[in-house]
Amino acid sequence: MPLLVPPAPAPALRSVLAALSSPTAVLEARTPALRSAEGPLTAEHPLPVHVFEPSAVPGALPEARLTGWRFHILGGAWPQKTVAAGETVTTADGWVFSRFSEGPYLVSTERALRQADALPATYQPHLLSVPGLYMLALWLHCDARADAATAQPTPADLLVPLAPAPPGITSHRVHRIAELMPVLSLRLAPPPLMGSPA
Repeated sequence: MPLLVPPAPAPALRSVLAALSSPTAVLEARTPALRSAEGPLTAEHPLPVHVFEPSAVPGALPEARLTGWRFHILGGAWPQKTVAAGETVTTADGWVFSRFSEGPYLVSTERALRQADALPATYQPHLLSVPGLYMLALWLHCDARADAATAQPTPADLLVPLAPAPPGITSHRVHRIAELMPVLSLRLAPPPLMGSPA
């Protein structure tokens, strides 16, 4: 079934479009594909980006904090292809452009979105960052009409780890969030304190 992508805040989209129209921002970007793209560039396929925050309650699902929006930057002749991502962050003054990027997560995100689109249920797609593991996953929220800014993981949600995934976690395998959370929580737990020396 089709994914229900939440609408990005208008200021977030405007900030990316302003950066795309700035020759300086594009030329200074560390994204060779963006700098060499021919034809008009557009920002499409917005995804809210959340940071994984382990719950203070043992065994509970993590919390997700909205930190930004990521847009796929399309360029080239028709049919356009994704050449980079444009990212925004939230500040006290609202949404501002952060950076352009490219790399394996961009291709992996597109692949995970195609996987999700083929699932039998409808989901709302988000990106979930797990900084402590250098991990990014496509988070498929089962409440497809939820407010993207306040959405929180539920046991029925799915996670698709993007490539490259941390060792021991298979990229592009669809996991129930409740199945993957114990693994992530264990890896993120601080190491046990050693006893004092004798």
